[in-house]
Amino acid sequence: MGFARRWSWVAVLAIGLALFYAVRRATLDTGNPNLIPSLILLGAAVVPMTFVAFLAGRRIVYAVTGGTLALTALIGGVIGVVTAGVLEYDTLHDLGVLPMVAVGLIEESAKLLVPLLLVFLLKPRRPADGLLIGVASGAGFATLETMGYAFVELIRSNGNIGAVDDVLFLRGVLSPAAHMAWTGLTAAALWYAAEHRWHAAALARFAGVFAVAVGLHATWDSIGSTVGYAVLALVSLGLLAATTHRASVASRPAFRLRAHPAV
Repeated sequence: MGFARRWSWVAVLAIGLALFYAVRRATLDTGNPNLIPSLILLGAAVVPMTFVAFLAGRRIVYAVTGGTLALTALIGGVIGVVTAGVLEYDTLHDLGVLPMVAVGLIEESAKLLVPLLLVFLLKPRRPADGLLIGVASGAGFATLETMGYAFVELIRSNGNIGAVDDVLFLRGVLSPAAHMAWTGLTAAALWYAAEHRWHAAALARFAGVFAVAVGLHATWDSIGSTVGYAVLALVSLGLLAATTHRASVASRPAFRLRAHPAV
């Protein structure tokens, strides 16, 4: 694996932060409100895109292209937030309340819509590809959701850029341990099921991973303590790291030859 690929995430992070700082400085110096959308977009996207680049640079053999990941982040994010927003509104309207389990179920399902389409379009179907596609879809969703929260905070605080910075920083730092990790786990399990020709055991594995993701999401939305978020972040990232390691080992040619010997 090339040096450039392995460390590309550093370039993404450095360039993203430099652009964010430049736009922020210009916004504060000029007071030009036209710069605020750029500020919010950059602030919301830097960490998610960096994490996608970081995972893509690990020792994983995958077939999915950078263009596919970018389109997944964009289209998957837009479709995900729109679908989740409509379903959550309808649920709240019909029930009068919106249980956190319902939020987790709706959002985890919405983020899988584009990966579910791609699993039938892309070949070969390996969990490593599914993991990256899931993380990209989660990155797009997290970016757009963070932009929404930042915009609401901008209005609520009467244009306080410092308050917007706080939202962007907190949600950006937490995004790899939340939306990105959960969708990465479920998409990897989905690709595993496809690789095993949708056998019952593989489908049961996917259902179990999806249930875990929904549970983690619902718990995340229900707690309000820093310690609780830290614990859930460690659990989510730990599961993602374990899945990434398994996908890395399984994707290596030598392993695949041993697993599927010539006859």
